Amino acid sequence: MTVLPDDGLSLAAEFPDATHEQWQRLVEGVLRKSGKDVSGTAAEEALSTPVEDGLTTRPLYTARDSAPDAGYPGFAPFVRGSRAEGNAADGWGVRQRHAGTDPARVNEAVLADLENGVTSLWLAVGQGGVPVSSLARALDGVYLDLAPVVLDAGAEFEPAARALLALYEERGVPVGSARANLGADPLGHEARTGDALDIAPAVGLARLCAERFPQLRALTVDALPYHEAGGSAAEELGASLATGVAYLRALTGAGLSVEAACAQLEFRYAAGADQFLTIAKLRAARRLWARVAEASGAPAAGAQRQHAVTSPVMMTRRDPWVNMLRTTVACLGAGVGGADAVTVLPFDHSLGLPDAFARRIARNTSSILLEESHLARVIDPAGGSWYVERLTDELAHSAWEFFQEIERAGGQAAALRSGLVRERLAATWAARSARLARRREPVTGVSEFPHLAERPVEREAAPAAPSGGLPRVRRDEAFEELRARSDAHLAATGARPRVFLAALGPAAAHTGRATFASNLFQAGGIEPVQDPVSVDAATAAEAFAASGATLACLCSSDALYAEQAEAVAAALRSAGATHIYLAGRGEFTGVDAYVFAGCDAVAVLSSALDRTGVAS
Repeated sequence: MTVLPDDGLSLAAEFPDATHEQWQRLVEGVLRKSGKDVSGTAAEEALSTPVEDGLTTRPLYTARDSAPDAGYPGFAPFVRGSRAEGNAADGWGVRQRHAGTDPARVNEAVLADLENGVTSLWLAVGQGGVPVSSLARALDGVYLDLAPVVLDAGAEFEPAARALLALYEERGVPVGSARANLGADPLGHEARTGDALDIAPAVGLARLCAERFPQLRALTVDALPYHEAGGSAAEELGASLATGVAYLRALTGAGLSVEAACAQLEFRYAAGADQFLTIAKLRAARRLWARVAEASGAPAAGAQRQHAVTSPVMMTRRDPWVNMLRTTVACLGAGVGGADAVTVLPFDHSLGLPDAFARRIARNTSSILLEESHLARVIDPAGGSWYVERLTDELAHSAWEFFQEIERAGGQAAALRSGLVRERLAATWAARSARLARRREPVTGVSEFPHLAERPVEREAAPAAPSGGLPRVRRDEAFEELRARSDAHLAATGARPRVFLAALGPAAAHTGRATFASNLFQAGGIEPVQDPVSVDAATAAEAFAASGATLACLCSSDALYAEQAEAVAAALRSAGATHIYLAGRGEFTGVDAYVFAGCDAVAVLSSALDRTGVAS
């Protein structure tokens, strides 16, 4: 270690260290100004934020919030990474997904991706992908000893795996150079479709790989079905752990050692736009699997292989360009969290098959973070952060509780078939949906800052995704339904439903609430009209009559509401307003409803569309 000489620049030396109590007193002062008279730990709790899984994010973390020792990278419990060097040697794998059904077009896209930075392929085969019989065509020109292939074949995993193995033999790929994941995941398929599969073929593939192909893995533990059904981070981890344990039992029961069985598994997790939660989730996942390996008598085998995929749940159909920002943050979280391979879904993923531009942006997201931001040059860059370490520990405990609940129910297969998993995830999604509806969890471009004049991005329809099991949800679904109603009305009548914003008083009085109301109504596809600025009841009534709207919303300060709201509301009613809103709170004669931060925006907008005659 190099010791730097004293350069006389100890900039903080003359300042006394601040204490936790001093910080709390400053917080008390701020809260007191906002009307909350609390002190001590209660002041700190007032700034805390409850999140899913019963966890709470606090406003300040210090050394007092330290978590259990995370160990060293490459050593159990593998919190700091599965390899001692982390991703510093060669970065994380850039894995692109291909889900087309035309083998020639898929091959064209595959070769373009490999020539431009992608290091491995995630290929849909069988239903929803290229036919098993066309796998060779889809991989024509691919150097299979250099580019690992990950299959996603659902119920057809065995014939797809056999076809890939035959392709290795046909092209003369040495058994030691064949690097792939055959993608067998019977329980993941059951979660997706509700159809139970025999695990015996997957076990047979695992035994074959263990005996003949040292670089091949046979099984995938895919946690995406639970994430896409609305599950929380802990539920995603708990379900994946239960699935991994089920596969471990099956493999060791067939004669594989614990070490050999663990080597046949790769875990797939979602990476969301909350980068700290993503980092903590991947670190917690490694710790949990290390605990399973330790309990199985093989602690050194607990180095979990991880594939992170940017969350499909967060991808929006409206203003899809914002998805580039979401996936960038998600990719950052996955890379910093220690994922071995990362798939960045193209920004148009929710609209259909991605075009060449979208695939380019997706693969370059990883490339920029690796080559220009140098994220992989530091091993476990989040290690030592009191917040991340504490969140990792709390998340691991919450996930372990759900895992134990599944095990008490008879294991993952039994929990899926009994409805336990479905009911648990549905309850979590219902709570989250309420936050989304109230815009407590904003969706930029959809529930916040929508753009009604935006031209839709159109793509060729993607193959139908497997269905019949757990549902697939999206954060934008409630607002998307509202916007679709407005679009249909526009197509049928030539105009969108409108709301007149009666902005009272000077700009300083009405701008804030008029902007809020405009943003709110546009999220439901309702066009705001505010021209000219209303200054009194007569002017407001005249402007409303010329607006073509049937709804009106008063926008101003509380002081002006007290003076003018009732008179303006009466004038608007006389001019033909069928329903009058007020941006803010209060009780005024003639006002039918109030809109404010935290109101149920979906309910407000749905009823507004109903009142304007927009079909549901």
